[in-house]
Amino acid sequence: MQQIKAPPARLLYFSSARSGPARRVEAFVDQVMQERQNHQAFRRYTIDVEEQPDLAERFRVQVVPTILVIDDRKVVRRIEGRVSVPELRRQLSPWLR
Repeated sequence: MQQIKAPPARLLYFSSARSGPARRVEAFVDQVMQERQNHQAFRRYTIDVEEQPDLAERFRVQVVPTILVIDDRKVVRRIEGRVSVPELRRQLSPWLR
């Protein structure tokens, strides 16, 4: 019997070109994902809140950066503001093994 593979979770990264902290956290996300064997566990999307304010409003993003993990069409993880590499590892560990 063939096993059906679940689609990867989506990682939405809400940022702003004018935000230094957002650029640093994005580099941390890259680092954490590359450290893991299954770094393709997410389909990743970077959303500039200034270019797509409607999308930011839809997901109630009020802080930049904000990371949302969407799995099975639901937001299952929300990470807001500055975050360290160890904290990102902990928060994303259910998807990055």
